[in-house]
Amino acid sequence: MATLTTSSKRPYHIIVFGATGFTGQFVVEEVARTCNEGPGGTLQWAVAGRNRDRLEKTLVQAADALRKPELKCVEVIVVDVAEPESLAIMCKQGIIVLNCVGPYRFYGEPVVKACIENGAHCIDICGEPQFLEGIQLKYHSKAQENDVYIIGSCGFDSVPADMGILYTQVHFKGTLTAVESFLTINTGPEGGCGHDATWQSAIFGFADSASLKRIRRKFGHKPLPAVGARIKKRGALFFSKEIEQYAIPFMGSDPSVVRRTQRYMHEEHKHSPVQYMAYVGIGGLFSVLKTLFAGVVFWFMVKFSLGRGLLTEFPEFFSFGLFSKTGPTRKQMDGTSFCLRFMGEGYTTGQDPSQGKPNATISTEITGPEPGYITTPITMVQAAITLLNEHHCLPNKGGVYTPGSAFARTTLIDRLNKHGIQFSLKNGQ
Repeated sequence: MATLTTSSKRPYHIIVFGATGFTGQFVVEEVARTCNEGPGGTLQWAVAGRNRDRLEKTLVQAADALRKPELKCVEVIVVDVAEPESLAIMCKQGIIVLNCVGPYRFYGEPVVKACIENGAHCIDICGEPQFLEGIQLKYHSKAQENDVYIIGSCGFDSVPADMGILYTQVHFKGTLTAVESFLTINTGPEGGCGHDATWQSAIFGFADSASLKRIRRKFGHKPLPAVGARIKKRGALFFSKEIEQYAIPFMGSDPSVVRRTQRYMHEEHKHSPVQYMAYVGIGGLFSVLKTLFAGVVFWFMVKFSLGRGLLTEFPEFFSFGLFSKTGPTRKQMDGTSFCLRFMGEGYTTGQDPSQGKPNATISTEITGPEPGYITTPITMVQAAITLLNEHHCLPNKGGVYTPGSAFARTTLIDRLNKHGIQFSLKNGQ
């Protein structure tokens, strides 16, 4: 099995860039937990960021939390995203850069550019479709030329959705034509919330939604063929029998990422594309009223610079406590979990998808711990471990890829199962 190995010139398997950020500190801990999963059972790694003192403090905190005093000796690299020379120096030292510096629309492109120019693969946890698709448009060819893999959205956005669709396809005996997903988040007595960085990504993403259409026009893609019966889009608010609560369309990057993967699998491997719709549960009637009110306020305020400023300055107030500048506590994270259910339909083996209605259904499920700061570090680090150990199973050339297009032929799902993110078949034909 071909693995990626370090050298005197490139001494680190993994460099965690943005290690002092809210998510970055948990990625550091996750890397520390998985050191024995690197090539040959070892993992050489370093942390990177703007401030040496803060980086060293992050390592001390991780050492105390995991009771691993040796973490205090992990190498520190001082890097500023605004200084191309420092980015180049970092990228020349690592096989993979785990980029935790967001919002990516402001800080992501220089890292991608430096990785491509200096031969380091790059994995991020971006949930911003404009950035993800824009990077593919601008850098895919150059990444291919340099045989560098740029794999975006390797956090909760959007590994579960993207790999979950592939998992569902594999377990369907025939031609899977359409899938709906339903996300539910369960919190404990302490409640739960997200960090301010995610909130900011949402603010500027919605404010700049028109740019996504312009990016997609530049690709010049033909529409993917709709195999079988066309999937019916649900309303903006509906009661879902599948999860027994009210639901709304999921506004994250999952639909964008899944469509890109399905296009890749169709064009490169002649797979039949799956139509996809994503929804998220919001609870009972009180939650519906709160969500509707917050949604109207949000949509109005993101249209103006003053409104965006207020949203950015007071995330806890305008999100009704769903986001804060301090993020969730450890107790809140420990009490939170997610369930992502996939309800698919299609045609059994021997049936013609062009004739009649689908004659078979399938239900699969992914469950796991708190999405943002427990699941996301796990998926990000396991993506990196997979790239290191199964480089030969990725697409033949480098490029800008989604998780599904990069890892379809790897053991990533098996690795996630071993780390508490469970993929399971609930009901098949």
